[in-house]
Amino acid sequence: MRILGIETSCDETGIAIYDDGQGDLPEGIVAHRLYSQIAVHADYGGVVPELASRDHVRKTIPLIKEVLRDANLTPEDLDGVAYTAGPGLVGALLVGCSIGRSLAYGWGLPAVPVHHMEGHLLAPMLEEDVPEFPFVALLVSGGHTMLVRVDGIGHYELLGESVDDAAGEAFDKTAKLLGLDYPGGPALAKMAESGVAGRFKLPRPMTDRPGLNFSFSGLKTAASTAIRKEKEKGDMDEQTHADIAYAFQEAVIDTLAIKCRRALKQCELKRLVVAGGVSANTALREKLAVITQKVGGQVYYPRPEFCTDNGAMIAYAGLQRLKAGTDADLTFKAHPRWPLDTLEAI
Repeated sequence: MRILGIETSCDETGIAIYDDGQGDLPEGIVAHRLYSQIAVHADYGGVVPELASRDHVRKTIPLIKEVLRDANLTPEDLDGVAYTAGPGLVGALLVGCSIGRSLAYGWGLPAVPVHHMEGHLLAPMLEEDVPEFPFVALLVSGGHTMLVRVDGIGHYELLGESVDDAAGEAFDKTAKLLGLDYPGGPALAKMAESGVAGRFKLPRPMTDRPGLNFSFSGLKTAASTAIRKEKEKGDMDEQTHADIAYAFQEAVIDTLAIKCRRALKQCELKRLVVAGGVSANTALREKLAVITQKVGGQVYYPRPEFCTDNGAMIAYAGLQRLKAGTDADLTFKAHPRWPLDTLEAI
C-alpha cells in the first residue's frame, strides 16, 4: 500500500509518499518534499497565522505534483491520502484538510485524518533501528512538551505535559530576549556552544516535587532577569550572551532529562523515544543517552530532517490508520486542540 501524506499544521508544508513494501517498491519513504516558511515570518519574529495559511495554499498542490513526479507515480498508484487534522493553527490545518480530503474524493481513495503529535511520536519508525512497544515517549515540539507511555499505536497514556510554555516556545522566547533572529531555538543552541558553564545558575522548574508535568515560563523569566541585570551593569557582551544561552539550555535539558528518568522508572521501562523539533538538539541527545545507558536502556530518535514537521511522519502514521480501516467522510474537521490520549487504539 502507498499513501500520500500532507502536513500543514503550522509554518512548514510537508508532502511525502510512504510504501509499506507489500507492492513493487521496498518499504519506506518513496519521496518527500518540505517547504519552510521561515523567510515569510522572520520579519515578524514569529509565525503569523494568516500568512502561514496563505503560503500553504500556494505551496501544497505544487509540492504534491513534485513528490508524485519524484516518485514516478500517478494518483492511480496510491491507496490513500493522509493529512494533518490537528492540533495546530486552524487556518493552516484547514488548508491541508480541504486539499487532502478533496484529492481523496476526486481520486476515489480513502481519506485519513492524522494527529500531528502521533506523527511525531511514530517518526522514529521511519528509521532502520525502530523501538519495540512499550516505551516512554518525550514529545518536544514548538508548542508541545509531553511524556507519554506508549503500548501500541493509539495505546497512549499521558504521563505529564507542560502547564504553560512548551520547551520549544521557551527556547524561542529566550532567544528573542538575547536578540537572536527567528527561529530562535536553533540559534540559541548554536550560541550556547560558546558559553561557559557555571557563570549563571538558572532553575530546573518542577523537578523538586513529584509528578511529570513541566513548566518553562518561570525559567524564561529567570533568564530575562539575568539579561536585564547584565545590561544594567553594562556587561552584556558577546560572551555574556553565550553564557546565558548555555545556562538556559542546560536548565531545559536537565529538566527534561530528570523527568524522562522519572517516567522510565515509574513505568518500569527502559526504552525512550524522543521526537519533535527540540529533539534535534545535540546537547539534549547527549544527556538522554547518558540517562538511558545508566538504566540499561536505549533512546530512539528520528533523523534530524524528520524531527521538525514533515510529510513523511504523517504518511507513516496515516498508513497505520488506513490499515486499521480509517476513512473520513466528507464532513472533515480540523482540530486546533486534540488530546493525544483520545485517539482510537489499533
